[in-house]
Amino acid sequence: MQGHTVEKIGGTSMSRVDDVFDNVLVGDRTGDALYNRIFVVSAYGGMTDQLLEHKKSSDAGVYALFSEGESEWMWSDALTRVADRMCEKNAEMFADKDNRHAADQFIRERIEGARSCLMDLQRLCSYGHFQLEQHLLTVREMLAAIGEAHSAFNTALLLNERGVRASFVDLTGWREEELLPLDEKIRTTFASVDLASELAIVPGYAKCEEGMVRLYDRGYSEITMARIGVITGAREAIIHKEYHLSSADPKVVGADKVTPIGRTNYDVTDQLSNLGMEAIHPRAAKGLRQNGIPLRVKNTFEPEHQGTLIDGDYRSDSPCVEIVAGRKGVIAVEVFDQDMVGATGYDTTILNLMERYRIPVITKDVNANTITHYVDASLKKVKRLTREIEEKYPSAMVAVKRVSMVSAIGSDLDVPGLLAHCVQELSRAGISILAIHQNMRAVDIQFLLEDDDYERGVRALHECVIEKLDDPEDIARIVDVA
Repeated sequence: MQGHTVEKIGGTSMSRVDDVFDNVLVGDRTGDALYNRIFVVSAYGGMTDQLLEHKKSSDAGVYALFSEGESEWMWSDALTRVADRMCEKNAEMFADKDNRHAADQFIRERIEGARSCLMDLQRLCSYGHFQLEQHLLTVREMLAAIGEAHSAFNTALLLNERGVRASFVDLTGWREEELLPLDEKIRTTFASVDLASELAIVPGYAKCEEGMVRLYDRGYSEITMARIGVITGAREAIIHKEYHLSSADPKVVGADKVTPIGRTNYDVTDQLSNLGMEAIHPRAAKGLRQNGIPLRVKNTFEPEHQGTLIDGDYRSDSPCVEIVAGRKGVIAVEVFDQDMVGATGYDTTILNLMERYRIPVITKDVNANTITHYVDASLKKVKRLTREIEEKYPSAMVAVKRVSMVSAIGSDLDVPGLLAHCVQELSRAGISILAIHQNMRAVDIQFLLEDDDYERGVRALHECVIEKLDDPEDIARIVDVA
């Protein structure tokens, strides 16, 4: 097949270096088959957590310690620990002493450069004329870039060590004074890369005028991959993950009960993103979709499997549920106010407050006197939000509740009676439904449940709309019987 691919390897996969080389980067490829591929790589698992903050537990990393105004020795010691961990990773990877030395020297230069920069910034802001808050996004970008550059540089070095022509294509802008828009940055950098004769290894972070971290926080590597694919005219984008895109989370439902999804569309990936279970960042999907570039999600550790092919036009041959997914720990912020009846602008005010606190809304429901937003945020942020809502609307009653969301998702859910069938099966499992959302686009049905009912809800839905069906068309017959 003509043309090249642009491929992204996630951090968890990157940490298993030998598997990535055997299954993705090299495998049984030889000669020309090795090339016409661009790889965008994430930092090794855990490195970005140490550089910024832990993604799940929020334990402080270098950035968090620095931004919270902790003493210089605290964030500086944390940065030293990151450097030591990166050099330990190098020792695990490189048998060749010269290459290990080159890898260590590369990361030490970046770490010490960042340390000097942070110390100078801290001193500058101590005079009061300069505010640290104005520079924190730049600090976050600089630190995030170190982890991505580390894995990309090492990967290119290892490939050359193993006889594969590879180049470290550095988009991180280290010590570069010029700040270009992302697309121009990619176009300029790749102008000198010969994809037919060298394997391009690219860090997931790109320094650009728009500010990757400001716009996408830690989801920037997929944006980088997608824009590279669009600018270079890739025939296909591929994401290598440590698992298949399956009909449900195997950890919840059981690995023996889930099945990989062979085909789906970008509508489905958008719904998964909304649930925090990204197949691809929605902004990345938009670029690929608009330019007619299909996306394939593959399991790093099962290279022979074709994975899941995603494009903008696919619809299942027969209407059916393809995936059951969801999330725990959703916060419901319910605002009841009798004065809301017939009033305008009420919801806009609440959404503006949420935007100020950077609280993303997953979904919402509205009736005459109540608006409930289901959000992904810490209770600390939500408490601040509720105080402001109560100050803005003294007559309102604001209630906060932790809930879970379970969704039935598919490229075509236009099945008469599907909603009733799902409700009946959840009821049979002894699960109370707090709210239901379904829209006319027919790509998902959302059920809001008690937080403790999340796993039972996923299992019950998966069993009734996927496991019991030998053929997608059977769902209509099951519903009729029910």
